[in-house]
Amino acid sequence: MLRLFSKNGLFLFFLFLQIAALVLIFSRNSMQQSWISAQTAAVNSWISGYIDEGTSYLKLKKINEDLAAQNKILLEQLYGKQGAENSDIQKVSDTAAKQIYTFLGGDIVTNSINRKNNYFTVNRGNRDGVSAKMGVIAPNGIAGIVINTTDSYALVQSVLSVNNTKINAALKNSGYFGTLTWKGDDSRIMHLAEIPKYVSVKVGDTVETDGKSAIFPKGIMVGTVAGYEVDSKTGFWDISVELSEKMGTLSKVYIIKSMKKNEVQQIQDSLQTAIRKEND
Repeated sequence: MLRLFSKNGLFLFFLFLQIAALVLIFSRNSMQQSWISAQTAAVNSWISGYIDEGTSYLKLKKINEDLAAQNKILLEQLYGKQGAENSDIQKVSDTAAKQIYTFLGGDIVTNSINRKNNYFTVNRGNRDGVSAKMGVIAPNGIAGIVINTTDSYALVQSVLSVNNTKINAALKNSGYFGTLTWKGDDSRIMHLAEIPKYVSVKVGDTVETDGKSAIFPKGIMVGTVAGYEVDSKTGFWDISVELSEKMGTLSKVYIIKSMKKNEVQQIQDSLQTAIRKEND
């Protein structure tokens, strides 16, 4: 240690004098004190900004969780009484269609909207009771139908698919129903067909699921009428429907399980069998 001081004594003494000079300058000169205060405030603001940003992120996560829980409560209020003990599963009754459903919350893992046939993945699978042909909705409207599952994940065909399973939907005001499809161009617009042209249609009319299948309950929001014209090939309305759900921003979804799906499917299968026999 002594050798270190003996070799660098002059430098260390010079360094001591420099520090002493700076302390005297900044302690006795108001201009330098102001500069130090400004720099200190800037550093404190920078640190506080990062702290606030981190706090806001944590609050945002909590807000999203609260919103998801509130959406489940709204589903319960819209469709019936809660009938499941698990807080993440809601059992509801659609009294109009005499069907019972359970809603299972899940998060989007992957998603696409720029292909002719689009899909997204949800972090729910066989272990959660999810299987093919279950409907999937988001907080603002319909989203798709499950087509495949693993133990922990479900692959869902988005409503934005030209080859999608056709979805039954109806004009809320008149009750007339038809088939909802996507033409592969605009991710905001689907088309409702098979509505007779004598039915009154207005821009802004609400379009919702009609409950005539075991996939979606009656009254799930689809979107609003954005335009309409007569299809020259069919003579029915071709109604443009602006989706209420922005498919490119999906985050939280709910998978629907119909407790009477098998029963409905059996009836539909028997009808197809009867039709084949008639044709034979």
